[in-house]
Amino acid sequence: MSVTTLRNAFCWILIFIVPSSMLAADSGSAMLYARGTAWLNGGSVPKTSAVFPGDLVQTKPDSVANINAAGSNVIILSDSLVKFEGTAVSIEHGSVTVATSKGMTTRAGDVTVSPTSNALTEFDVSDLNGTVQIVARKGDLSVSDGNQTSTLAQGEQTTRDDSQSDQDRKKKKRRGGGAAPPAAGGGILDSPIAIGVGAAAVGGLITWVLLQDDEPASPSKP
Repeated sequence: MSVTTLRNAFCWILIFIVPSSMLAADSGSAMLYARGTAWLNGGSVPKTSAVFPGDLVQTKPDSVANINAAGSNVIILSDSLVKFEGTAVSIEHGSVTVATSKGMTTRAGDVTVSPTSNALTEFDVSDLNGTVQIVARKGDLSVSDGNQTSTLAQGEQTTRDDSQSDQDRKKKKRRGGGAAPPAAGGGILDSPIAIGVGAAAVGGLITWVLLQDDEPASPSKP
């Protein structure tokens, strides 16, 4: 096999291995800790589990859950349904308490709540019966309802209409208890083992190719 062919193979390895490694390193995953009965994508969750963007977390009336992400901590209070979105959480129904130094955003219907800075910010957001209540416990917040954006200073609280119909709210309350399929924890190429094996293979191939000349070891013709 010529060095040119090997170099082509090396390029294909980079195409398949390197992007998957980068995605795995920046997957936006977090850890979920449950106290009491909680559900993840419609299935019962153990005390701890990894969560990924798009996952739905539901707490029962006698339980709470905690999402611990890089620079952010979200407490999902009892009887709540929340979607984890990596750098944000969306409240389908219920209440959350957020502490973040990474500007994590919280959405409830058409209402978006964001810290005004990357300083440590703590706030509460609840969406119950179409009314969104926001409490700024530490730091200032930016609150947008789709029509206007205002600043909520530390120590203040406000309410907004989530701008969703009664039928939408009923659908939200029914969601989460069914047999929704668990979200995949990442493809095989995104797993740490696959990343390590791929990196070793690429490294070995790089070393071998660089040690070769551009011509085959023996001429193809005498």
